[in-house]
Amino acid sequence: KSIDATGTFEATEIIVSSEVNGEILKFDIIEGDTIKAGFVIGFTDTIQLHLQKMRLLASNTSLQSRKQDIPKQIAVIKQQIDNLLIEKSRFEKLVELKAGNVKQLDDINAQLAFLNKQLTAQQSTLENSNKSIVKESDAVSIQIAQIDDQISKCYIKSPIDGSVLSKYCEAGELAYQGKPLFKVADLHNMILRAYVGTGMLSGVKAGQKVKVLTDSSNGKYKEYEGVITWISSKAEFTPKTIQTKDERENLVYAVKILVKNDGFLRIGMYADVKFQ
Repeated sequence: KSIDATGTFEATEIIVSSEVNGEILKFDIIEGDTIKAGFVIGFTDTIQLHLQKMRLLASNTSLQSRKQDIPKQIAVIKQQIDNLLIEKSRFEKLVELKAGNVKQLDDINAQLAFLNKQLTAQQSTLENSNKSIVKESDAVSIQIAQIDDQISKCYIKSPIDGSVLSKYCEAGELAYQGKPLFKVADLHNMILRAYVGTGMLSGVKAGQKVKVLTDSSNGKYKEYEGVITWISSKAEFTPKTIQTKDERENLVYAVKILVKNDGFLRIGMYADVKFQ
């Protein structure tokens, strides 16, 4: 008579599917296994992806070898300019002393202007060539990153800590994108879905602590602490398998109660609730 609601336990279930196409080479889990999030439990064939990556790495190495060493390429012209500057300085002194030919000085200045323009043009050409190579190399690096991403998706992992409920394929089978591989559930944090009558709804709120009672082997109740995490905003007819405090009520509201599992709670197990 002191029971306020009854419900059944659920768990967060996730069906993990294949993200790539290929033969499953290893898949070492069985139903009931406890697995950790991110831990590799199997993988599909990655040989073709690795070969593609090796080809791209070789292509990137070839591109890097085509890059020009600009200081070395323009060193000859810069040396010629330095020599002409020395020659210009010498002729300027001779002209000041009226011992030099002005035309020769003009010729040196003209040659210096030509070499400076040639230096600027060559430097610009080399820089543009290197920029083009860098862009090609960046594009290849992006392709390598895409291959790495595809290779990482060949490793089968669980997105959550939990227990394996179902296994849908075995090593040696062919996987394809979207093919279900296994189902995992978080059994550490169980959800009790219970139903509350309209008369008790005003005394129930999210975050409220409740007592959850399950049958024990000694004939007594086993008590757990739960927290209400969700309350339905719509009423529904009372499920046939669920009892409320007042069975005459036809419309009830579903609530979800989070309960820490000590290892004895199972999906589908019935439990009673007492609101505090």
